[in-house]
Amino acid sequence: MQGTNPRAARIAALIQRVIASNMESTLHDKRLANVTITDVTVTNDLQLAKVYWTTLGPEGHEEGARKRAQEALNQAKGRLRSLVGRKAGLRLTPQLQFIFDKVPGEAHEIDDILMVARKRDEELARMRANAQYAGEADPYRRDDDDDDDEPMDDVVVEVEE
Repeated sequence: MQGTNPRAARIAALIQRVIASNMESTLHDKRLANVTITDVTVTNDLQLAKVYWTTLGPEGHEEGARKRAQEALNQAKGRLRSLVGRKAGLRLTPQLQFIFDKVPGEAHEIDDILMVARKRDEELARMRANAQYAGEADPYRRDDDDDDDEPMDDVVVEVEE
């Protein structure tokens, strides 16, 4: 994968810049208006480039927008590949494979879960501030009346020889 070959990493960064910067200006497809390229990985043999993308836009219509954007990207795959080949100056231009990136959506879900957890923590802190002990404040038995704390001057111990 990309992490082992520095050339593959450079080409992946170049592919990401080329596709992201030319998506609206070259393709003129309204279905790609809210598409963002999040990452690109290139195999070590430079044969395949996986382009990760996501849609940013109004909530509630994500599924339909995602399908339309996937269709538009698949239709524009050849034009984008030739554009990458021209800009990169490679002898062999990698095939482009577009993969929907679920990470941003999952990040929003995690943010929502963390917000609920913070609210619960705040509620528990408020309850803890007004809480009282069910029994005594110090539940451990203390025998203050015992003579254990007094010095043992009066005690004589006989030792046999």
